[in-house]
Amino acid sequence: MNTKRIERARERAAEDAAGPVYHGAPRGALRRKRRLAIGDPQAPLSRFFEILERHGVLADDGRLREDVHLVSIGDHFDWGSREERARAAADGLAMLGWLAAHAPDQVTLVLGNHDLARVGELAGLDDRSFAAAQAEADAIDRDDSQAEADFVARHPGFATSEIAARDLATFTAAQQRLVASLLKARRFSAGAAASESLLLCHAGVSADELQALGLAAPAQAEAPVVADALNAALDRAVANWDGRSALAIPGLHQPGNATSGEARGIFFNRPGHPEHERVSGSADASAYAGPPRRRYDPRRLPRGLTQAIGHIRDAKCRRLLGPWAADQAAQDGPLRYLRVRGAEVRYARGLPKADDRAAATLLFLDGGMYFIPDLADYELLDLDRLAPAPRAI
Repeated sequence: MNTKRIERARERAAEDAAGPVYHGAPRGALRRKRRLAIGDPQAPLSRFFEILERHGVLADDGRLREDVHLVSIGDHFDWGSREERARAAADGLAMLGWLAAHAPDQVTLVLGNHDLARVGELAGLDDRSFAAAQAEADAIDRDDSQAEADFVARHPGFATSEIAARDLATFTAAQQRLVASLLKARRFSAGAAASESLLLCHAGVSADELQALGLAAPAQAEAPVVADALNAALDRAVANWDGRSALAIPGLHQPGNATSGEARGIFFNRPGHPEHERVSGSADASAYAGPPRRRYDPRRLPRGLTQAIGHIRDAKCRRLLGPWAADQAAQDGPLRYLRVRGAEVRYARGLPKADDRAAATLLFLDGGMYFIPDLADYELLDLDRLAPAPRAI
């Protein structure tokens, strides 16, 4: 699909990438008439704009329509094959620049792990030093333990060579500068409240992290209180950051490196079934240790709070959740949910029919934007109806 609105949006994004101009005001409230959230936009810019066009939110001037507030759930970088790296790097910068060019009360940027990695694992690198590390990583046989050990010894900011070769493969220094400037301007959010009980965050936060932030059980069900606490922790970390070393957020985020291993915390963790993962061998107990964690048991989610998250596609959810997942084939595109009520945990495609303040609920927005064969099947979340947003095309 290509329309004049998509063409104009691409032109505006190219301008934003060449010299990103964004509103320096901090986070804005979600008060516009049509409030939508989109899953991880790790995909070509053309796909991202086509999805927005199909939902009728692009204006003729290449920006969002005036009545729309869009929440991007995080992860604006890193997709595709080795052959697509250059395009992915350019598109990621243009996409984030385009989003940030909107006023804070029209676009909310939720911070994702791939965004955070630009000032985490990749801190201190420039284009030349990253390219050198990546060339080494590309040449390593993953079964060669000595070559792997030599790589992390030479590049201690990486926990493994695969991070440079695959996970963070489309890094540029321009991306790093943009992420750093958005963090310092408080445009990125660790959490955003769409209602009294609906929190938007990248990967999900458990009661344990919230308790460590000083929130008792009743407050953990109040999305505005939780969002304020998460953002205050992020802002304190950024204020104390020297801008050169890897950014850590005490209690919430531990960047990865050769010494501590892969990154952990609320921007990286995924829900899983501890017993199923132990038996299947997909994760050991250390993944659940913390916080910060690599996995969290959804039974530790705060009751009364609904969290809309990205970070994990349907197939991965089903692998990690095992017997808690409904008997359905994995499918990219549709929205999904997980609900914990009492001791019962259920994960399924679709959305729950009603709010349940006695339960803990996750809504999953990552529809595999890069992978989905038909973009007409990619769903956005209507934050007012808690339903798939209607399409215009």
